[in-house]
Amino acid sequence: MNVYNTLLERGFIQQTTHENEIKELLAKEKVTFYIGFDPTADSLHVGHFATIMAMRHMQNAGHRPIALVGGGTGMVGDPSGKTDMRKMMTVETIQNNIERFKEQLSIFLDFSDDKAIIANNADWLCQLNYVDFLREIGPHFSVNRMLTFECYKQRLEKGLSFLEFNYMLMQSYDFLELYRRYNCKMQLGGNDQWSNILGGVELVRRLHGETSFGLTLTLLTTSEGKKMGKTEKGAVWLDPNKTTPYEFYQYWRNVADSDVKKCLSLLTFVPMDEVNRLSSLQDAKINEAKEILAFEVTKIVHGEVEAKNAQEAARSIFAGGGAVGSLPTTDMSASEFEEGLDIATLLVEKLKLAPTRSEVRRLVSQNGIKIDGKVVNDINFTITKELFDNNILMVQKGKKIYHQINLI
Repeated sequence: MNVYNTLLERGFIQQTTHENEIKELLAKEKVTFYIGFDPTADSLHVGHFATIMAMRHMQNAGHRPIALVGGGTGMVGDPSGKTDMRKMMTVETIQNNIERFKEQLSIFLDFSDDKAIIANNADWLCQLNYVDFLREIGPHFSVNRMLTFECYKQRLEKGLSFLEFNYMLMQSYDFLELYRRYNCKMQLGGNDQWSNILGGVELVRRLHGETSFGLTLTLLTTSEGKKMGKTEKGAVWLDPNKTTPYEFYQYWRNVADSDVKKCLSLLTFVPMDEVNRLSSLQDAKINEAKEILAFEVTKIVHGEVEAKNAQEAARSIFAGGGAVGSLPTTDMSASEFEEGLDIATLLVEKLKLAPTRSEVRRLVSQNGIKIDGKVVNDINFTITKELFDNNILMVQKGKKIYHQINLI
């Protein structure tokens, strides 16, 4: 099957610059394409993972991905989808984030024998002469047209800095540079990148008289249109030190019934016939689909061993067991419990399981907190060393969130 049809069937494709030409191109030749990753954190997150899966499908079909890390664009920050200007990062922070991105991308893509490329746009953007850049690139961008793009329109009310206004030119220049260096003919990106992609396609045409192509991918959102990958503790990261494999597994195990098909389609390699069967299950049977989803996504990101450990831990908990070692855990000093630690401080400050003390009060009033399986019904309840069994204490929030404390 043409990889275009694969991406279409699995729900990846949102918009294209030349649908028929792209489909024909992908069928007849090995295409070099790219996706950009601005290093805004020290780990990729599940939103990135959806685009990485599209790259995997493309590479599996014989095409060559370029993973472009934004050492240059990261200095400016993409205004797309943002109501406020991004916080400026130091050069050292950007470089550290880039190194982490490179490590993680190498888990998912095959970079051997020139099958994929990691490039850094700092290699050309940070070497540009500003006046030369303005003379070569500036005439090809209409300010009037740029201001009609959604990425800029929504920022005009609060104020759009000239710094951010340059972002579209920089990303468009990336496409031009990758076309010149690697004969890169196609850019993929999230659907919020449409206007930036159009800028690059147009720039290649104007300066080289060649047709290049753009394709936007479905953003990972819930059926209500909200971005997926957010929890009370923050983003769901691909780094196991930031989001443990168990927490990662549980996130997908607990998605809404209406999101199962989308997640199975975008985030796993489960065949679509099976995806359709699983997502059509009703009531309690849908849990079979959610368990398969959680296992398959965790296996791709963290490996089969961690996926099995997380699955066994989850099954053990719901069966009443302990599954020590596979749960999200926090090591705490015995001295912190010498005089007793109140439940609100433990949940809010130490374990980050609740955002505020008032939220803990609400949970306690609804019997939503358990310590070693026993309901906590007093907001003044304190945890002492004596409550630990073999230096381990299990905290449960609601029906599905478990956290283990190890006394050291």
